[in-house]
Amino acid sequence: MNSIVCIKQVPDTESIIKIDGEGTGIVEEGIQYTANPYDEYAVEEALRLREKFGDGKVTIVTLGPQRAEETMRYFFAMGADEGILIKDDEPQKRDSLSVAQCLVEVIKGMDYDVILCGKQAVDDDSAQVGAMLAEFLDIPQVTVVSKFDVAEDKKKAVAHREIEGGEEVIEVQLPAVITAQKGLNEPRLTSLLGIKRAVSKPIDVREMDVPEAKMKIVSLERPPERSAGRILEGEDVDVVRELVNALKNEAKVIR
Repeated sequence: MNSIVCIKQVPDTESIIKIDGEGTGIVEEGIQYTANPYDEYAVEEALRLREKFGDGKVTIVTLGPQRAEETMRYFFAMGADEGILIKDDEPQKRDSLSVAQCLVEVIKGMDYDVILCGKQAVDDDSAQVGAMLAEFLDIPQVTVVSKFDVAEDKKKAVAHREIEGGEEVIEVQLPAVITAQKGLNEPRLTSLLGIKRAVSKPIDVREMDVPEAKMKIVSLERPPERSAGRILEGEDVDVVRELVNALKNEAKVIR
């Protein structure tokens, strides 16, 4: 079963983020980059599909600078077969639409049964690229999937997605775009053998005129500093009375 997984390299969430001098981006010096966490679930699901059916390949596709190869090789170490890097030295200037347009230009000429993406990237949280891919390719989509079962004939699948107050179960014709949610699976750890093999796996680096972004960041600012907490002291009854009064009249979280 042939799977395409669209991934993104994002800043490590433990990195200290600083806003640049123009106030529209971040200072990239000193930032560690890593795989988008939701993409790990997407890659793992693709690997499980290949193992279930005993055929096909898993292809990683991404748009980004040369350093994105590091993240691609991490997924190679998990077991992905090959990768395509659409080289772009200024990915921070792209929006979801321009990224999706580039990915489609590559994917539309490929042979695939399913396209998997993380449900969102943790840097911009837009959660739009997967849906746009499906629209441009004119194929079905199911987003925020927590369970995915493909029929033996590979022509359809059943996807489960969490909704408010319950679970939605959707039967979808393949090929389709599926965006992965936490809980879909448990991503495997890379092995020493996998890491060694990852070094020699092919990455097809492509140059492309990236469409101009339709959406631009006007300004970035850090969230306001949280005020210090308050410790209430005194007798139990007095403390409870003071706490209720603070929650009602100051925090206004109860009536």
